[in-house]
Amino acid sequence: MNGLRLAALVSALVLVISGCTDDKAAPPPPKPVVWTKVELPAEPVVLTGHGDQLLIGLRDRGAKVVPRLLLQQADGSRQEIRVAAKSPYAFEAVWHSIAYDGERLLALGGAAGGAHSNIRWTVWSGSAKRLTEYPQEFDTFGGQAAGPLYSAIITPAGEALAGAWGSAQTGLDGAVWLPVSSTKWVRQSSAKTPLESVPSLLLSPGYGVAVGNGILLTGSQTRLAPNVVKEEAVMWRSTSINQGWSRIELPELGERSQGNSLSCTTPASCTIAGFADGKLALWQLDGNQGKRLHNVPPIAVGDNAKLPPPVDDGGHLYQVVAEGNKVKVVSGHGDSWTVQESIGQESAGQESSGPAGVVTDATLVGKTLYLIAGPAGQPASLWKTTLS
Repeated sequence: MNGLRLAALVSALVLVISGCTDDKAAPPPPKPVVWTKVELPAEPVVLTGHGDQLLIGLRDRGAKVVPRLLLQQADGSRQEIRVAAKSPYAFEAVWHSIAYDGERLLALGGAAGGAHSNIRWTVWSGSAKRLTEYPQEFDTFGGQAAGPLYSAIITPAGEALAGAWGSAQTGLDGAVWLPVSSTKWVRQSSAKTPLESVPSLLLSPGYGVAVGNGILLTGSQTRLAPNVVKEEAVMWRSTSINQGWSRIELPELGERSQGNSLSCTTPASCTIAGFADGKLALWQLDGNQGKRLHNVPPIAVGDNAKLPPPVDDGGHLYQVVAEGNKVKVVSGHGDSWTVQESIGQESAGQESSGPAGVVTDATLVGKTLYLIAGPAGQPASLWKTTLS
């Protein structure tokens, strides 16, 4: 074979190999999500959206009254809601949950105290003009049987607080507190309801929202039997506040799973975020039927990891999740998903640092997605981005 023929053959092979390589080249990574930092007078800790309004719960470290609350309108203007603390722990409270239906406000605050530094819970109610703490007797939320509280809930049928309480049988029951007057709250019995733990099934709900007149909870249940200990993501639904409870089993749970948060666009359409076998998992609830969404990116989610509630924008889902110190946005629908990195908005032609660390809350107002994130153990910041 002469030199020209050999050169031609080599060139042809190079072209074929290059063509094959180009055909199989990985697509470019999706563009990162660009976040803008929102300046606030204190550290954000909780977000609640209603219509085109955004409630921002603040923690003003070192102030006489630590909890503060801002109401932001669609045009970006803000007003501070007067917060009236009465009991000693209320002055130091950090917001854990705030519910708002456009008129009524219900908030749950907590501050560590006492010999064992247990959380001392405070309950607040009012309107967009004034939020007042109403001190409760110690055994309302405290005592040897006390468990955590996690959600303030407002429905058209009434208001509720969701948490846990020592079971008459074993472990902790799911628990609901209802107001018996404008100032007094009373825990309702969970005995002989789907919220009661039994020796073969320990319940651990940890997040709740309003669905129509009822409540929807998610968390986990642990099945106990000889040589069996299995933790499973699960849901509980009531028909009206604390009436008509039922348990909803979720499918494709893996060896170990948990529901961390949830959101609903209608009483019959909800999305649950959690983990299965240590990886991010999403389920959807249509009525009382659950399904697991497939091909969700396998991002590691630890037992105590914070997962903000998922966001549904016209059927397109968004889940903000921390991976290491990076904040990522998982988005998609059905079985098709994308993972995007996070960056800050350019300033003077250069990228600025975007959200990083732990993500604690997120909510969608119009087309603007708001996020609270920050380094672990340090004050967090509020960020926003516009969904396309």
